Amino acid sequence: MTREQRQKKLLEIIESNDIETQQELLEALLSSGFKATQATVSRDIKELGLVKESNGKSKSRYVKPLYPKLVKLRTIFHTSVLHIDYVNNLIILKTISGGANAASALVDEIAIPDIVGTIAGDDTFLVICRDEKKVPDIINQFRQLID
Repeated sequence: MTREQRQKKLLEIIESNDIETQQELLEALLSSGFKATQATVSRDIKELGLVKESNGKSKSRYVKPLYPKLVKLRTIFHTSVLHIDYVNNLIILKTISGGANAASALVDEIAIPDIVGTIAGDDTFLVICRDEKKVPDIINQFRQLID
């Protein structure tokens, strides 16, 4: 079976199932008759630009992003963000030099309802949250974008 057929099946699987891990995705592919390895699944996820989003049950799942622009911004975020910290309702993200504006653009683009907005400098950007109780969840979403 070709790479295109495998990736098409992979997209069908994530559309009809809440797949949280690469292992679950690999098992679903194998049970559908597709030969693959964890490394193959990892490459497919990257090539397809799949991202993880919350399924509303404190778990996440793989999805195909609605906007291709988000794939590029996610890559920038992943490669730029070095450190995340917070105080009260403020999240501070340190990036490589020159990376803060592009990384903060992803946060603005994904429009998390609990985020009021961002302010970016050269290598640091600030995320202002509506409620400090939501900060740990938002930081987890950011960490998933980095991983």
